[in-house]
Amino acid sequence: MGKGKRKVPGLNQSSTADISFILLIFFLVTTSMDTDSGLSRRLPEGDPDAVEQEMKIKERNVMTVQVNKNNEIFVKNGVINRVIDVSELKDIAKEFIANPDDNINLPIKEDYDIEGYGVVVTTVKHVISLQTDRTTNYEIYFQVQHELSKAYSELRDAWARKTFGKPYSECDEKTEQPVVRGVYSNKISEAEPKQYGTAQ
Repeated sequence: MGKGKRKVPGLNQSSTADISFILLIFFLVTTSMDTDSGLSRRLPEGDPDAVEQEMKIKERNVMTVQVNKNNEIFVKNGVINRVIDVSELKDIAKEFIANPDDNINLPIKEDYDIEGYGVVVTTVKHVISLQTDRTTNYEIYFQVQHELSKAYSELRDAWARKTFGKPYSECDEKTEQPVVRGVYSNKISEAEPKQYGTAQ
């Protein structure tokens, strides 16, 4: 008569789950987490006039481009504050980036030392802030991006022709193109999409 197979007793899983849970609670309670604490110092009060002046400087260096849920493009900088057509955006951006007439309401032109070339006068601190609504049509968003990119491309091309006697695309990739990009570096800052409603 053959020997019958013995049944292996099953593991009591309910007690295993209880032990795991107790261990989890134990480690959560006993583990300490470092928390950063600030310095216990108070900053000196600033000069209100200096702060106001700094705010004005910052404002003139920023151009805001908002695309709302109705796909309207609202532009605000030192000289414009209205809804525009996408076809106007490139020229408005070019004027803002280059500030050819040294307008006091547009970005400040400063001496900027470019490695391998020297000092140029440019609006090195300008920023274009692009803000979109969560429901903005992608085609409009793409057109806005395209027009802003064209503004930088045309400015670079014009500067390259004036300085090196040839278009940007024909400039040397290692020596000349970095110089041109230094003069007109792409400074488009994209904010996280928000709910803007209609344009102001």
